[in-house]
Amino acid sequence: MSEGGELTFWDHLDELRKVLFRSLVAACLLAGLAFACKETLFSILLAPRDPGFILYRLLGELAAALSMPALAPGEFHVSLISTRLTDQFMVHVSTSFYAGIVMASPYIIYQLFHFVAPALRENERRYSTRVILSSFLLFFAGILLNYFIIFPLSLRFLATYKVVEEVDLLFAFSSYMGTFVTLSLMMGLLFEIPVVSWLLAKLGVLSAGYMTRYRRHAVVAILVVAAIITPTTDLFSLALVSVPIYGLYEASISIVKRVEKRKK
Repeated sequence: MSEGGELTFWDHLDELRKVLFRSLVAACLLAGLAFACKETLFSILLAPRDPGFILYRLLGELAAALSMPALAPGEFHVSLISTRLTDQFMVHVSTSFYAGIVMASPYIIYQLFHFVAPALRENERRYSTRVILSSFLLFFAGILLNYFIIFPLSLRFLATYKVVEEVDLLFAFSSYMGTFVTLSLMMGLLFEIPVVSWLLAKLGVLSAGYMTRYRRHAVVAILVVAAIITPTTDLFSLALVSVPIYGLYEASISIVKRVEKRKK
C-alpha cells in the first residue's frame, strides 16, 4: 500500500494474478467435470449428425407444409473415424477444456469486472455492467445459433455432397469437432457487432451516418460471410444466417445514434 492508501503497481499486479488464478481454477474444475461427463458432453455435440436432430425435423415439416421438397434434409448418415492413435483422447481433452471455459465464463467475467470496478466512476460502472452482460449474452446467442442452425446446415450439405458416387464420405472425428468449435467462435464474435460498435462510437471512431451510408456494402459483406459459413445451395439456409447478422447491424446503427445524442 502507498502512503495515500492506494494500491501500488505491484499490488495491482498481485490482485490480477489472483483473479487469473481463480479463473483458471474454475475453468479447470468445470473442464474436469465435462471430461468426466463425456457421454453427456458428446451426445450434445454430436447430435447435429443425427437425422432426427430438431432442425432437420422442422425443415421436413416446413417442406411438407409449403410443398417445397428442396427444404427437406432427406436421409443422410455421417460416419466419424479416428485416424491417429491419440485422436479420440486429445479431442476429449480439448473439447472438455473449451466446455470448461464456456461454463466458467460468467465467473471469469465477474472476476475481471471486480478487478477493474474500483477504477471506474459510478456511471462508468453502470455502463460497464450492461456492456459486459450484453456481450456475454450475445456471444452465447451466436454459439446457440451455430449449434441449432449453422453447423447442422453445413454438416448436412457436406455429408450429402459428392463429386462422384464411388467416393465414400468418412469424416475425421477431430475435423468434426474442430469445425464445430471454429464456427461457434466465429458466430460468437460476429454477434459482438453491437458491443464493438458501441465502443467505437464512444471513442468517436464510428458514426451512425457512416454506417448508414455504407449499409449496402455491409449487406454484401454479410451475404458473403453467410455464404462462406454455410456452404449450402439454397437461399433459405443463407437467409437463416444472414438475417440475424443484418439485424445486429441495424441494431448497432441505433446504438451508435443513441451514443451520439448523449454526447451532444
